[in-house]
Amino acid sequence: MPIILVVEDDQLIQSLVEETLSDGGFDTAVATSGEDAVTLLKGNKGKYRALVTDIHLQGKMDGWEAAQHAREVEPNFPVVYMSGAAAEEWTSKGVPNSVMLSKPFAPAQLLTAVSSLLNKGTPAI
Repeated sequence: MPIILVVEDDQLIQSLVEETLSDGGFDTAVATSGEDAVTLLKGNKGKYRALVTDIHLQGKMDGWEAAQHAREVEPNFPVVYMSGAAAEEWTSKGVPNSVMLSKPFAPAQLLTAVSSLLNKGTPAI
């Protein structure tokens, strides 16, 4: 199963995202900070198929920065952002060809976003 890296520090949302992706046929790996996500991405090249990240995270690195690091490793890496407060910043801070989901969102929206990006044929990192 494709492995999606989920970056979320809110346990309730993290569980919802994991369950949704699992029900959609994906495996997940979880990081609670941007720093942890970048460490996983750089240390496990080829393992992950997409990044699903919150914007406001524990630690110094936010979701915008985590996605930028993912794109440094693989320029076309699929990125889905999730945010309740920072959605309006997506056009200026988000990486190109990414998707923004405003919280709250329906589980089907998350699956559609991830599947749509993966179907574009982007490589894994």
